Amino acid sequence: MSCRTFLYYFTIESLPLKVCILVAQSCFFFLCVLQLFIHFLLGIFVGMRGLGLISWTILLVLGLLHRVSSHGVQPLSRIAIHETTFALDNRAYVKASPTVLGLNDQNTEWVTVEFSSPNPSMDDWIGVFSPANFSASTCTAETPRVYPPLLCSAPIKFQFANYTSPKYKDTGKGSLKLQLINQRSDFSFALFSNGFLNPKLVAVSNTVSFTNPNAPVYPRLAQGKEWNEMTVTWTSGYGIDEAEPVVEWGPKGEHQQYSPAVTLTFERNSMCGAPARTVGWRDPGYIHTGFLKELWPNRMYTYKVGHRFFNNTHIWSREYQFRASPYPGQNSLQRVVIFGDMGKDEADGSNEYNNFQPGSLNTTRQLIKDLKNIDIIFHIGDICYANGYISQWDQFTAQIEPIASTVPYMLASGNHERDWPGTGSFYENNDSGGECGVLAETMFFVPAENRAKYWYATDYGMFRFCIADSEHDWREGTEQYKFIEHCLASVDRQRQPWLIFLAHRVLGYSSDLSYAVQGSFGEPMAKESLQKLWQKYKVDIAMYGHAHNYERTCPVYENQCTADETRFFKGPLKGTIHVVAGGGGASLSPFTTLKTKWSLYRDYDYGFVKLTAFDHSNLLFEYTKSSDGKVYDSFRISRDYRDILGCSVDSCSATTLAS
Repeated sequence: MSCRTFLYYFTIESLPLKVCILVAQSCFFFLCVLQLFIHFLLGIFVGMRGLGLISWTILLVLGLLHRVSSHGVQPLSRIAIHETTFALDNRAYVKASPTVLGLNDQNTEWVTVEFSSPNPSMDDWIGVFSPANFSASTCTAETPRVYPPLLCSAPIKFQFANYTSPKYKDTGKGSLKLQLINQRSDFSFALFSNGFLNPKLVAVSNTVSFTNPNAPVYPRLAQGKEWNEMTVTWTSGYGIDEAEPVVEWGPKGEHQQYSPAVTLTFERNSMCGAPARTVGWRDPGYIHTGFLKELWPNRMYTYKVGHRFFNNTHIWSREYQFRASPYPGQNSLQRVVIFGDMGKDEADGSNEYNNFQPGSLNTTRQLIKDLKNIDIIFHIGDICYANGYISQWDQFTAQIEPIASTVPYMLASGNHERDWPGTGSFYENNDSGGECGVLAETMFFVPAENRAKYWYATDYGMFRFCIADSEHDWREGTEQYKFIEHCLASVDRQRQPWLIFLAHRVLGYSSDLSYAVQGSFGEPMAKESLQKLWQKYKVDIAMYGHAHNYERTCPVYENQCTADETRFFKGPLKGTIHVVAGGGGASLSPFTTLKTKWSLYRDYDYGFVKLTAFDHSNLLFEYTKSSDGKVYDSFRISRDYRDILGCSVDSCSATTLAS
């Protein structure tokens, strides 16, 4: 949720407020929030509107504070790179080593950067640029700079010069250890003075590069459109005019076969606005997807992704493996992990992601640690928070490679992937940074009929998942509403008893402060539109992200709990359990202090949810914290098929007295 969207609920329309709303979405948000606070209080006191309105205004401003701080500002957006002036100094230097990376086929390497400045200051910083030649003679029209010399490309990461050199201001000398990933181009490191808003370029390093920048990297699995199909997507620097993308795969230890892959890419003009089509633009390379079909259920397969050159030679990734999905209704142990809003983090501490998405690496590490006990993952929106800085998508796929190369990594669309004014998104805000869905739709495969409409159904053994796209209209009568009903209605509950609804925004119930301030305790209009479908088709669990915390409700319908139990549900639920699992990594969101009878458990911390189906009658739900991997909330469902068929409020089929 953007600061601007939240402020639509306010009724004050003065020009300073409008100006401040825009500023609140920039790197000056703390000053702006303070200004808003003063602005509201002055208006209240002058108008003598009473203490009740003062309390309400304070609550509104706290909601704004929460929303600005919890979603944060993409760190790269703090740098006004287009305002850079050249102040190259022969006495200053930047040196990077080693200069050649990936000699043993690694796609991630550490680089030591040493630097010196004759006029050091506390706001000096090092920017990492790729491609290494980051100057341009012209900038696009959307970049507010009209004369050379020009810097029109944001760095892919940055760090303060004194980060690991506390005496830098006194000595003028420092060093950093930075982690680089293979991103299809070379790298250089630049020393800047004068902070982020009016940076001065002081010195530029030598060039560093991987032995093969175009290598096939970061494979990510996803379920195909059929239960016995697995897709594998990867990134490379090879277009189809240079080499043919191919997957070598087969049952583990047996004959391997070759399958061709399709290739996609996109251009700058595919982006909808800045920064994605200005300072945040970076060539995405080529994204390839292979389709591995007619798999045997639960069988282990090995695969490699690569390219066949026209001289009949190949380049390959290392070998990976995965387990094929169970067939729909298969009675076997099935384990599903679900979370939202993870984002990415930097192992080297750069980009100040510790303030933007501080829990991301912990979540990633816990998933890797427990990977042998995970069968499929759903990341339900707000994927990497690139917000228009294209380089961050490569870095995210590198971060999750140990996970996504081994188990299917399924996505839902969030506001930070899709939303942009005038592009058909349901919410008219700037949260995607101009990406308008293109990156998520291209970098990852989902089995949607049309990836521009990011809703789909997928089966995994005894589970049916209906994944909604909360960034497109989901109200009754819309195309998506009809999809949701068909997905819920078409499942055979005797074979697939566990029916799960997933979406990014909270279309159900949440005690997040921003929703409480609105008075809706969830997205406005959502429950009114969708709860009759959840009830009619007896959805077991509806799960969301967007609110950066964890919360679980009782089985609920129309704000009323339909069961008294809290930990062990035996027999029919008679309602749907709603879960917010938005604590994947992005800065946390506070809860309201108001108590609701449907909220059973809240946690202001990072974590993820795991569903374990033991058979057709028994399901275990667990909430695990990312910090220590321990379970902090859980419940079980135990029931028979007749319990699903049973009648409850607004879920009864018509009956007759005729015999």
